[in-house]
Amino acid sequence: MANAKLQPVLDHIDADFDNSLSRLFELLRIKSISADPAFAEDCKKAAHHLARDIETLGFKAEVRPTAGHPAIVAKANGNAGRPHVLFYGHYDVQPVDPLDLWHRPPFEPVVTDHADGRKIIVARGAEDDKGQLMTFVEACRAWKKVTGSLPVDITMLIEGEEEVGSKNFVPFMESIKDELKADYALVCDTGMWDPNTPAITASLRGLVYDEVKIKAANRDLHSGVFGGGARNPIRVLTNILGGLFDDNGRITIPGFYDGVKDLPPDILAQWKNLDVTPLLKSIGLSIPAGEKDRLLIEQLISRPTCDINGIFGGYTGEGSKTVIAAEASAKVSFRLVEGQDPARIKKAFRDYVAARLPGDCKAEFTEHSSGAAIALDWNMKPLAAARRALTEEWGKEAILIGSGASIPIVTDFKRTLGLDSLLIGFGLDDDNIHSPNEKYDLKSYHKGIRSWARILAALAEAPR
Repeated sequence: MANAKLQPVLDHIDADFDNSLSRLFELLRIKSISADPAFAEDCKKAAHHLARDIETLGFKAEVRPTAGHPAIVAKANGNAGRPHVLFYGHYDVQPVDPLDLWHRPPFEPVVTDHADGRKIIVARGAEDDKGQLMTFVEACRAWKKVTGSLPVDITMLIEGEEEVGSKNFVPFMESIKDELKADYALVCDTGMWDPNTPAITASLRGLVYDEVKIKAANRDLHSGVFGGGARNPIRVLTNILGGLFDDNGRITIPGFYDGVKDLPPDILAQWKNLDVTPLLKSIGLSIPAGEKDRLLIEQLISRPTCDINGIFGGYTGEGSKTVIAAEASAKVSFRLVEGQDPARIKKAFRDYVAARLPGDCKAEFTEHSSGAAIALDWNMKPLAAARRALTEEWGKEAILIGSGASIPIVTDFKRTLGLDSLLIGFGLDDDNIHSPNEKYDLKSYHKGIRSWARILAALAEAPR
């Protein structure tokens, strides 16, 4: 039984932690910036470095070419009847600009003190995603070293283009989907609830991003000559947008909430005990602005939303110009939850606009992106097993949360491979990912390794 062997594995992780940190530092020193062609060789270097390291754990590891940066496919399989998991991570990192805001060179990792006394690892990629993926690699290393084997069959799939949208990685994954068969995927690119409370992300919101342009007269007009008598597209557009919400913060588009489900009662009860007001305070706000009958945490991560992301028309330069614009535009996005169909929401929004157009006006639309929400079964057995393992490691109950954002690769796993994903990570809100002085708590790295060791043991004994 995997759990009977767990304690020696955890003891080895503690004893070998300094070496685990050194191995992470080796990877962090590689400047694998995927967005800048000048670092293409560094991306290749990172892929080969990781593949060699993973191969020492008994995996058959290969660096595979894609139309962009290479990917790594590594397999440790062969035990019929065991659970088989697909682990995903990425070795590419964001650019470091602006360089002058870094307190030290971004590719010279160091352990230092945070202002509040925490020990932190500072480097580009420390959290996103090199530190995160190495927690899993190091957990596998410990199992292999102590027991000579892994608790479950594992395929690792590590890409080098996540930070630039995985444009070439998704077609590559589709081309080898027969090699990627598994029971479910594990994704380590998410975060904790707070520095001491582990979390599993069980849902991701979907997205519809549309642009609407209202047109009226055949040219811009002098407002002194035509003002009061000619349609003003800016006025028409703002009236339409202003009607998207009622006084209670609900979205007024007919049929918008069709199919939207409430949270399971036990999850809602857990969320009521979570304080998210500091998140608003950290951005200088204090009053929740969504649906008045919903918790702030629901507004942020589990309810559908509508946001006006940009609005423009008429004269916007310095000084004044007395003009009635011929057209006005707005970019509008909708975050969707399980039960909402992106195509239906897009049509409902466009129908809503069309129904409110006055005479002499027409609307044109441009679609920018769309994707469905992803939601796990809250009672999924592997999820429950992983949750118990996290709770045992951290000494606090692991919470199930949703993410208000979208993680496209999770949708791709579901669409292409038919796999649900367990999203388990150890990042924190103050890790400065994508910003100067990116960091990863030393505790997150150490207990992240221990957490994955426990999770692998738990998954070995969970029903498939």
